[in-house]
Amino acid sequence: MTFKLAIAIFVSLIASGYSHDEDVHTIKYTVENFAEEVPKKNHFVMFYAPWCGHCQRLGPTWEQLAEMLNEDDSNIKIAKVDCTTDSSVCSEQDVTGYPTLKFFKLGSSEGVKFRGTRDLPTLTTFINEQLREGEEGDAEVEPPQPIGGLLELNEDNFEKHIATGKHFIKFYAPWCGHCQKLAPVWEQLAKSLEFDSSISIAKLDCTQYRGICNQFEVKGYPTLLWIEDGKKIDKYQGERSHEDLKSYVNKMMGSSEVAPDGNKPQTEEVEGAVGELTGDNFKHGIESGVTFVKFFAPWCGHCKRLAPTWDDLGKKFISDERVNIMKVDCTLDINKNLCSEQEVEGFPTILLYKNGDKISEYSGSRTLEDLYDFVKRHTGHDEL
Repeated sequence: MTFKLAIAIFVSLIASGYSHDEDVHTIKYTVENFAEEVPKKNHFVMFYAPWCGHCQRLGPTWEQLAEMLNEDDSNIKIAKVDCTTDSSVCSEQDVTGYPTLKFFKLGSSEGVKFRGTRDLPTLTTFINEQLREGEEGDAEVEPPQPIGGLLELNEDNFEKHIATGKHFIKFYAPWCGHCQKLAPVWEQLAKSLEFDSSISIAKLDCTQYRGICNQFEVKGYPTLLWIEDGKKIDKYQGERSHEDLKSYVNKMMGSSEVAPDGNKPQTEEVEGAVGELTGDNFKHGIESGVTFVKFFAPWCGHCKRLAPTWDDLGKKFISDERVNIMKVDCTLDINKNLCSEQEVEGFPTILLYKNGDKISEYSGSRTLEDLYDFVKRHTGHDEL
């Protein structure tokens, strides 16, 4: 390194105002504890050098990632190793440039190298993919195993699988044109719910397992049935868009009680109070009135804690046609560009739009009262 280059790097570090020593949430490993601690849990590790300009620019994002994920109940840890002080660790990990980012799955000392752009949405998408692959490849998981959240059922696992819990199942035939058109939407629905253990999205090929389809009186394809604890509760008859199917799931999850006639009872609970936007319908969804949008990731601890409050907020505005309370799952491929365009750099990010324009990012307390007051100030309502 030339003297001029060293000076330039030093000046850039001072100008940035960031130092790796200031990290609060990121775990710092050394040669003494790296080999012992990393296999204990999923890890995403940055191997860096303090003088590296790219490392310096990534530092705040990495710390933000650590703040989101380094919680006691998280199944992943965000960490870093200083290669100038613990060079033997970096040498063992074949680190040849800075920063090098590697994902280590539970029980493994072999890392998967991250090769994408180093922005928060791309990093979180990579984490999500690695966690999903780990779940799919876990030999301890009993069959059937989901692929992207979607379960493929057969005569060997069907009865045992539906015996308990709630299930939304597509009965189909491969040659059916309507089934073929529904297939990508059904996969999208499954993926959007894959981290919700209270519901399973599944499919069964009636050309292979006619007996099961006859048992459930399937007379046309596709037939979409809601099944709870082994019993058919309802047959879905609505539109087959992702939004309509997701709304139906939310409605059916509102109550688990079953009337004597086998139908879902009426409930006083407000249903569908929070809408879901995607990259395909976002522009249309915010084009009129006030739209308050939560951008989230299903695995984010802060998002999980906010979820019931966000649902309650939706209920408070359910009767006001000028206010929409919405959410966007940034881990879905269909939403990756949207979250990047909206400059979502952490989860949850809460943005308010008015007649299609972004007005403000909410940064206050996440209590129901404060969120409600914030929306009310932008609508001019005295009472709702």
